[in-house]
Amino acid sequence: MADWEIRPASVADIEAVAELRAVVLRADLERLGRYDEQRVRQRLRHGFAPEHTWVIEVDGAFAGCVSLRPAEDAHWLEHFYLVPHLQGSGIGTAVLRGLLERCDRAGTLVRLNVLQGSAARRLYERHGFRPETEDAVDVFMVREPAFAAPDV
Repeated sequence: MADWEIRPASVADIEAVAELRAVVLRADLERLGRYDEQRVRQRLRHGFAPEHTWVIEVDGAFAGCVSLRPAEDAHWLEHFYLVPHLQGSGIGTAVLRGLLERCDRAGTLVRLNVLQGSAARRLYERHGFRPETEDAVDVFMVREPAFAAPDV
């Protein structure tokens, strides 16, 4: 696995994240008949919350992002994208594990949605997410907090 780190996102990251979203989601959105060159970027711009987002860097270069947005009954895992050449390298798993450990310590439920047929669904299932509802485009998943044994 490459050396990586995460840092808090800023408003200045929005265009890099919007472009990565377009690249990462394109094949799945085209398969679902939902790809629109402008809309895929605009939806990210509209919902981007840098205060709940981290940028993933590999060797100091932008490589991805992830958001964990607090909501009334859970945290929403959103905008989890990694540049294609690093997918499958273990970085996404490590980032997800760290975020989920944080939610587990706080006893927080985590929700997400993933596109129907997306390979990312397997990653989420390996980390304890289960489908809650779905429609023709999205699968909405939930993960109960895993409680660690108290320190002795």
